[in-house]
Formats: sequence, structure tokens, C-alpha cells
Amino acid sequence: MIKDADWQQRIGAPPERSRRRRRRRRSGCLTRFLAFVLVVAALTGWFWWQQNGLSSEEIEIASAPDGFAGYRIVLISDLHAKEFGAGNEKLIQYVKDLHPDLIAIVGDILHEKSQLAMIPAVASGLAGVAPTYYVTGNHEWAAHAVQELEPLLEENGVHVLSNTYVMLERGGDKIALLGAEDSNGYADQKTIAELSEEVRQEQGDVYKILLSHRNTRIEEYVDAHIDLTLCGHAHGGLIRLPGTDGLIGPHREFFPSYTAGLYDLPYGQLVASRGLGNQFPAFRLFNRPDVPVVVLE
Repeated sequence: MIKDADWQQRIGAPPERSRRRRRRRRSGCLTRFLAFVLVVAALTGWFWWQQNGLSSEEIEIASAPDGFAGYRIVLISDLHAKEFGAGNEKLIQYVKDLHPDLIAIVGDILHEKSQLAMIPAVASGLAGVAPTYYVTGNHEWAAHAVQELEPLLEENGVHVLSNTYVMLERGGDKIALLGAEDSNGYADQKTIAELSEEVRQEQGDVYKILLSHRNTRIEEYVDAHIDLTLCGHAHGGLIRLPGTDGLIGPHREFFPSYTAGLYDLPYGQLVASRGLGNQFPAFRLFNRPDVPVVVLE
């Protein structure tokens, strides 16, 4: 009588050991494929979070007048028409949860004229949280949108500072809040130094906070004796590597400066936001959308 194993070998059928090996190989391939899918899904989710996960930090300024101790300024920069939820409702709620006394929008709220339609929702939403002030960035001017944008912002509750200033009062002290149009604007516009001197002549030597889009006009801020400048423009250097201030600057230069957080200048200080949006094909790595809170102490 022929045994089963001998019979299988004679008719060419694979032995049981070979079938088990094949099953293990198929199982191993499936496991590796599932692991690959999970890794790709995790990396995709992380990349999405880098572009869309809002972040914030508190930056304390110790030089402000005593009456403004605890005063909170939320800094919004470089939205580039990005929407965090319908009508930017997620961004508005995020800002509300930061309990601002004032919201400063320092330019590049859009980069194409066709994006004006998104302005009323974000403008009225932010203005409903706290007094909101705006200055232009380079992209609004490049898009030839300023003449329509500024009135639209005003209609929806945002105060536009076009080389002008307002006085803030609290606890018996005063701060001058100045707003500079971006240098992409009119060639004969008032300079920051001229605006600062106007404040000095009309208000005396008060503490000055300047809203200005660009992080690259350091000499102008110093020469104008600005106590605190709030700006954006550099998007945090896009890709933030350890020991650097970002990899790529706003003029596509490598390893830019003054891109994120607090900096002491020869005169005064500067706070730069890493911004919220980008213009394709730019993307963020280790540099989530930024909503810094400047806390006066």
C-alpha cells in the first residue's frame, strides 16, 4: 500500500510543509502591506496637521506701561485666504479662546483679488471677539486689491491703520498703536519714522506699538524708536530645523532671521508671527499655523 506522502510526491502535489511555507509568505506580505499603509496614513495625517493644526504661544513683553499689565494682543499674519473651517469659524473660535484684548492683523490676508469674498466672514468674526486692527502686506498690493479690501474690512468692523495711529488707554496709561502700509504701496507714502515723529509731537513720549507686515525692515523700526513691532511675512522660514530660524526666507533666501517669536533690537523689541497660510507650492514642516499672543507685563 502507497503512503500518502509517497503518493503526493509521485503525482507532483506539494507536501504539507511547502503549503505552510506559502501561507506564511502570503501572511508576511499582507502584514508588510498593512504596515506600509499605516505608515503612509500616519505620515499623511501628520503632514495635514503641519498645514492645518493651529498652535499658539504666549510672548511676554516686560517694557509696557504698568496700566497695561496683562493686556493680551493676538497676532494674525499671512492668512493668504486660507480657511480653517467654513468662514474660518475654527480660527475665530481659537482666537476667542485666547481671550484677547486686541487683535492685530499684520498683512497678507489674501493674495488674489478673487479672494475678497472670504473677507466679510473672517473680518466680522474676529471683530466680534475683540477690537481688531489691520495693516496691509505685500500680497494685497501685488494683487491690486487694497482699494477694495480696506473699505470691506472697515464695513465688517476691522479698523484699518493706513500710516495712521490710535491711542489706547488703560489703567491711567496710554499706548500709541501705529499702523504702517506695506512698502509695496504708494511710493510717496508716509514713512514709519515720520509717523513715529507725528505721534511724538502730538502725544509726547508715549510707548509705541507698530503693526507692520515685514520682518525685514529692522533698521526702519529702530531708527523710528518703536518700542514694540508686531510683524509676520516670513512664514516662520517654512521648514524649521533645530538651531535655525527657518530654512527659507520670504525672498527665497536660505536661513532667514527674525521669523518667529521675540527679538531684542538695538532699540525696542520685535515679535514675528510664523503666520497661518501659504501660497502654493509652499508647505510647512515643524512649523504649524501660528497664532501668538503678546502679553504686556
